[in-house]
Amino acid sequence: MPFYSCQIDEKLVSPLRLDRYVSENLRLLSRSQIKARQLKVKINGKEAKPSRGVKQGDRLELNWDDEPPLNILPEDIPLEIVWEDARCIVINKAQGMVVHPGAGNRHGTLVNALLFKEQKVNNGEQLKINNSACNRPGVVHRLDKDTSGLIIAARDEDARAFLADQFKTRKVKKNYAAIVCGVPKNDKGCIETYIARDPKDRKKFTVSANGMRHDISEAPAVSCGKHAITYYKVIRQWQNYSLLLLRPKTGRTHQLRVHLRHIGCPILGDSVYGHIDRKFPDETLMLHSKRLAITLPGETDERVFTSAMPDRFLKVIEKLDDKGTAGFATEFPAHE
Repeated sequence: MPFYSCQIDEKLVSPLRLDRYVSENLRLLSRSQIKARQLKVKINGKEAKPSRGVKQGDRLELNWDDEPPLNILPEDIPLEIVWEDARCIVINKAQGMVVHPGAGNRHGTLVNALLFKEQKVNNGEQLKINNSACNRPGVVHRLDKDTSGLIIAARDEDARAFLADQFKTRKVKKNYAAIVCGVPKNDKGCIETYIARDPKDRKKFTVSANGMRHDISEAPAVSCGKHAITYYKVIRQWQNYSLLLLRPKTGRTHQLRVHLRHIGCPILGDSVYGHIDRKFPDETLMLHSKRLAITLPGETDERVFTSAMPDRFLKVIEKLDDKGTAGFATEFPAHE
């Protein structure tokens, strides 16, 4: 039976229902899973219902039933492994690979590939990719299908919780490379907004005016957006394009894509938040997870993993710059 405990450090907008906090802030279980897997709750040592309101400073103790078998088929899909040990694995994910199975994507995902590795024997012991965490076996963070680069997965429940806690407390440092249409007004800066689902298209996200809405069916004011912070630095710029280094402080869905569109510099090749570019009409999403700094289970010092610039980036840059890719074909500035 999975167990999770924490103290709420962030300031919440009015008392927030615990089931919403678990699904939206902690992202441990969805609202439907909370009921199906019989979430049991203690708030400050006292048993409580999932509908109970929580606030900053509350201490939570949560446990829930194990997840039923997922019926995901292991598949022999080649993976570029950056690091692996008995507790976790770091992958350089290819562009176009979906991370976990879902509607319309039951095969060919990173999870299918990881489960195939579970069948392999390492020093006489069976490797096990954790089969919990909201139908995302072992995966503690996400990359969009068309975002390439570094992603980490756990091989046991304790390792998953250890890694997930670092993402929750924002101790993980992630750097991304992006080629965008346009040039930011400043060479470096911070984009800070609220991000919510787009009311006109529920599959998309958008910047929310103030992160608040009023709804007479709930509390007087409830959150309708999540606080999102992205730092950026211009590495190179051309007349109508820029190469950026991005460091997200928060990890909201589609955060980098939404933020860059918000400042008028959508990512080149972004078919959802951008537009078809005249110079590069056939390019796919120019977003790559370049650097990951995290403490691994059983260790105390932070490890840093890096990934080389993808070929699709190099081809675009060679068309844009007389200098070509000299200076960063294999390396990229690792600013914090």
